Amino acid sequence: MMTDRSNDQPDPRGAIKDPDEWVTGDEPPTAAQESYLATLAREADATLPDDLTKAEASKRIDELQAETGRGQ
Repeated sequence: MMTDRSNDQPDPRGAIKDPDEWVTGDEPPTAAQESYLATLAREADATLPDDLTKAEASKRIDELQAETGRGQ
């Protein structure tokens, strides 16, 4: 007999959490976030605050991607 496991656990690829709910959201941004933010900010002619948290950096990445057309 086969067991239907489709409802056992959510697909991790579809489980995108709001950055405000991240356990590590108050930590400093990762090196990858900082590098990508610098690229996006340069392309969007935007300035970035020095004291972003990991969650704030994620949100700013989303905003700048929308502005620059990246990440679509």
